[in-house]
Amino acid sequence: MTAAAEASENAVALYDYLLPPSAIAQQPRVDRDGSRMLVMDGAGSMTHRIVRDLPSLLRNGDCLVVNSTRVRAARLRAAVAGRAVELLLVRELDGGTYGALVRPGRLLRLGRQISGAGWKAEVVGMWNEHPGGRVVAITTDSGVELDSIGEVPLPPYIRQQIADPNRYQTVFAEGPPVSAAAPTAGLHLTEDLLTRVAKRGVSICSINLEVGLATFSPIRTENIQDHQMHKERFTVPQVAAATIEDVRQKGGRVVAVGTTVVRCLESALDRSEAVRAGTGETSLYLRPGVRFRVVDGLLTNFHQPRSSLMVLVSAFYGGERVRAGYRLALASGYRFLSFGDCMFGWRG
Repeated sequence: MTAAAEASENAVALYDYLLPPSAIAQQPRVDRDGSRMLVMDGAGSMTHRIVRDLPSLLRNGDCLVVNSTRVRAARLRAAVAGRAVELLLVRELDGGTYGALVRPGRLLRLGRQISGAGWKAEVVGMWNEHPGGRVVAITTDSGVELDSIGEVPLPPYIRQQIADPNRYQTVFAEGPPVSAAAPTAGLHLTEDLLTRVAKRGVSICSINLEVGLATFSPIRTENIQDHQMHKERFTVPQVAAATIEDVRQKGGRVVAVGTTVVRCLESALDRSEAVRAGTGETSLYLRPGVRFRVVDGLLTNFHQPRSSLMVLVSAFYGGERVRAGYRLALASGYRFLSFGDCMFGWRG
């Protein structure tokens, strides 16, 4: 690749596109697996399907990997001097403290105390992971769980409340609520669909990646190489690592449900490039030119312009395929972002 071509590929403008507000889904579908799915096959053609068709695109011996993280009711609202303030608890730190995004920042400076029904918080430091970041110490009244007093942290582009907060959880979410956003590709899957996947002889594995800043922070630099990825915690259970490696050794395909699964699996490799069990942190930034060593197929939503997720899917499927796919999806009335439709395809 020439220097000019490389520079062009690294320009953030290449991962930009015009997203009309009308294309952003404001509510989840009634039927999770009824979402539209743009399928890109290995030959470069594209077909319109629905998520319920996913089992037919897999084969005996494949492995479907999901992110089982549970979303925390992470948004706390209060008032300071008669002004509304908001805390978004992104990451639990130590001793009841959290890394949080706050607004407006000028009202939530060091030492500021705020409170709401059943909880109190104090800004005890700056959280250097983000310009609007603060370290906040949270205490709750006796018998009150933090997850019962916050709100579901819907992204800011969703301007309507949802009747059922569980629609921002996957059906396979488990464990304590730790994520500040949902692994949205997994929102399309239902128990019935997973049963049909298993009946085709496809293994189903769960990993856990705590969704945070690395997933939803936009790229603010003009060159994607200059973007700083944040760390997110992940866990690969022993049974998942063993199953995935068995599938790989037998020639099966590893299919990730969402970009968080891709980043987790591509981070969890030993020196022999085998997926290893364990817990760690990843700031892996997958961009054009990298080699995907584990994941063969990817189910993913349509992502925001100028995001690291656009860069990741472009690296995975191929930039030209992604740009063509997004143009077709917009022209065909697909719904975009967290509650929207999705695309599925194999590594380019």
